[in-house]
Amino acid sequence: MNYLRFLSALFLFPLSFVATGRAESDRPNFLFLLSDDQSYPYLSAYGDPNVKTPVLDRLAAEGMKFHRFFTGAPQCVPSRATFMTGRSAVAARMTRFSAPLPRDEVTLPELLREKGGYYTGICGRSYHLDGSGKVGPAAGKVMQEHGLKTFGERVDFLNTCPDPEVPGQVAAFLDARPEGKPFFLWANFSDPHHPWNAPANFRPDPASLTLPAHWPDLPGMREQFADYCAEVNRVDHTVGEVLAELETRGLMDKTVIIFAGDNGLALPHGKGSLYDPGANVPFLVRWPGVVKPGGDSHALLSGEDFAPTVLAAAGLDPGAKMSGVNFLPLLKGEAFTPRTHIFIERGPHGSAPVTVNMANSGYDLGRAIRSDRYKLIYNCTPWLPYSPVDSASGAAWTQIKEAHAAGKLAPGVSATYFTTPRPVYELYDLETDPSELENLSGKPELAEVEKGLREALAEKMILDWDYLPLPDLMEPAGGGKAKGKAKGKGKADR
Repeated sequence: MNYLRFLSALFLFPLSFVATGRAESDRPNFLFLLSDDQSYPYLSAYGDPNVKTPVLDRLAAEGMKFHRFFTGAPQCVPSRATFMTGRSAVAARMTRFSAPLPRDEVTLPELLREKGGYYTGICGRSYHLDGSGKVGPAAGKVMQEHGLKTFGERVDFLNTCPDPEVPGQVAAFLDARPEGKPFFLWANFSDPHHPWNAPANFRPDPASLTLPAHWPDLPGMREQFADYCAEVNRVDHTVGEVLAELETRGLMDKTVIIFAGDNGLALPHGKGSLYDPGANVPFLVRWPGVVKPGGDSHALLSGEDFAPTVLAAAGLDPGAKMSGVNFLPLLKGEAFTPRTHIFIERGPHGSAPVTVNMANSGYDLGRAIRSDRYKLIYNCTPWLPYSPVDSASGAAWTQIKEAHAAGKLAPGVSATYFTTPRPVYELYDLETDPSELENLSGKPELAEVEKGLREALAEKMILDWDYLPLPDLMEPAGGGKAKGKAKGKGKADR
């Protein structure tokens, strides 16, 4: 079945099948579709006017879409480690961008296979958890001698490939699945990762685009955003071809389909930053018979929550090691206690050796905590000026720098991107300033809010054995006794 036939079938398919009951098997199949560098809200299902994503829109309509799902990090490697372990990247010791996942960190597909009898696989672009392929022969020899590339053992099927080959690899995985076994397949896409090269038929008119407040309206900004939107449109098309494989085999109604981005888009304020567009990603769940159609959630969720929730959906106990929250009750429409905070960790980006002239974005370090209303950013290398990841040499950032030098940027945009050294602490009221352009850290009227966020962040860092110094907890000078637990209900990351 080709993409157009599949899309037609989706729009004709009745929604009544999700009214009651479970899927045919008590052990549902799982298909996890992960795009690369896709920020919220860049699906038309979320009301974004810049992209056209009919396949993913239909998944959202037939399931539940989430507005405030945040990956554990604004970068590929640590984010994916969090998805697969149910733990922060720091807790899982994935603090070097080119590091392999330690063998004693047990992953979601391993638990599904060992405890639930699942047939498991990974396909598509690099899954990023077996170390970088660019470390050179000496480091590669160490990896080989010590058996540090472990995912060939962790899953039954492992085949990386470019995006056009993903549908074929999904078919190969399904062909290889032993009869009667439930499956878990993680299919990765490169789109919409920079560099952007989608054909013109996917590209919107740059002049027609609606830009967020944190981007100045410059020609280069519009051109690069149009390039990005083209790849969002293309990944929607590729997802349609993947889902056609399930439809052909009669598996659509027996499979939990989950779509997410691994982190935000590679433009200013996005990937590599601790602002919302760096880690707030699309997240969709379609589960016939369990998730009612048209679900729309604004609950705060973290990438840490993904693995324990999938395990719970398979009827398996995630165990005590995972720190994520099981949000299966939310999917099922049952009582659910939401998180009070989510946490985001910014670590080194890239595998290149350090040089005196290298881009500063490679080694920026920071942490963030976000509640329903407030965001606290803790910049641990404030002497490094801000620079966007992967697109610092592009037309958008080049023209933004020129506009700043000419005094033509809005004051909030100019202060956010060009204050050097950067503030160690940034505090934003997301109700009044959703673009995070007015830093309120140090305001007396928000002192208790800021103190509570710093304490909750410190608790998370302590419990995860974070290697960075703890933030200043705003305690009186000379205070002796240790403070109690951070303010809030229960654990800080709930």
